[in-house]
Amino acid sequence: MSVGTSSAPGAQDAGSPPAASRPPGDPAGLGIDPDHLPDGLVVADEQGHVICFNAAAERITAVRGRDALGQRLEKALPLEDLEGRRWWQLTDPYGGLAIRVGQPERNLLLPGGREVLVSARYVRTRPTGPLRRLVVTLRDTEARRRTERSHAELIATVAHELRSPLTSVKGFTATLLAKWERFTDDQKRLMLETVDADADRVTRLIAELLDISRIDSGRLEVRRQPVDIGAAVGRHIQAYVAAGQPADRFLLRVQQPLPDLWADPDKIDQVLSNLLENAVRHGEGTVTIDVTATASPREDEDTGTSVTVSDEGPGIPEESMNRVFTRFWRGSKRGGTGLGLYIVKGIVEAHGGTITVGRAPGAGAEFRFTLPVSAPAYLA
Repeated sequence: MSVGTSSAPGAQDAGSPPAASRPPGDPAGLGIDPDHLPDGLVVADEQGHVICFNAAAERITAVRGRDALGQRLEKALPLEDLEGRRWWQLTDPYGGLAIRVGQPERNLLLPGGREVLVSARYVRTRPTGPLRRLVVTLRDTEARRRTERSHAELIATVAHELRSPLTSVKGFTATLLAKWERFTDDQKRLMLETVDADADRVTRLIAELLDISRIDSGRLEVRRQPVDIGAAVGRHIQAYVAAGQPADRFLLRVQQPLPDLWADPDKIDQVLSNLLENAVRHGEGTVTIDVTATASPREDEDTGTSVTVSDEGPGIPEESMNRVFTRFWRGSKRGGTGLGLYIVKGIVEAHGGTITVGRAPGAGAEFRFTLPVSAPAYLA
């Protein structure tokens, strides 16, 4: 960025905008006002005096721009590193090595101990020449802190969820190895079935972690194939009935004809599994699944496929609906990691679809996701 000259208060031309609001150089004619930038911007001239101090810098530092303009940079922006050393004396941008082009982003401290992310760019008239402008950007650390807290919560939650099945696996296997001859075949079978179930639970937790990592990094792959979503729902219902749920608890209604749906069958199964499990575990009465043709969530497609899962339970409180798809949301009933619906939303959105939550006609919870048909390009 080329930085033009702005003067401290009292030295600017009459009628010109104040230095804090004037772009410090606009060679492309974009008319960018520093106050429109989302990050703090502080610019010092060749003498080290502040010539630009935008609105975001005022917000982050709690220093008024008009008070900072014309001051020495180290006085207007008295930064220290995490060891208490004065940053501008330590880095010496004006008297230090002439080959330096800037400072990478790092955590520094404002007066009072508030952390801020700071990076700097040294603008020289020529390579290794004297410093013409020092451009400093500031960012609040709160967003990073929220991310770090979220990661810490994820680690703590998963560690807690892993401890229980692993303790069970270790306990039963140690007991069997030490006292194999003392147990009947039925007792051995029961313990081995418990170990098998707990191993499946650990596998699911690891799969959830991998899914969250891919969703957060935008690397969740979708391998599209033809999917009969009505048949997929039917398979899940049959599995619940085989596990002991009464068949009349489920009502599946499939509107015909449905558009051909191209999606990742494994991931769609994961979405259906989570939504049906929530309805069965936390809802009451009949679980109704409606599969219908609907408008596509994509502007370049006319039709899509919609799946609605509803129950007749107490439903989700209105004040909680905006948090349903966030990490660790578990509602009023504890249990599980609280990651399932977060993953469901990530999978649906990776398909280019949308998902919503609301109140069902029977007063229970209603989840509805819509997928575009998404035929591969070679079939278009």
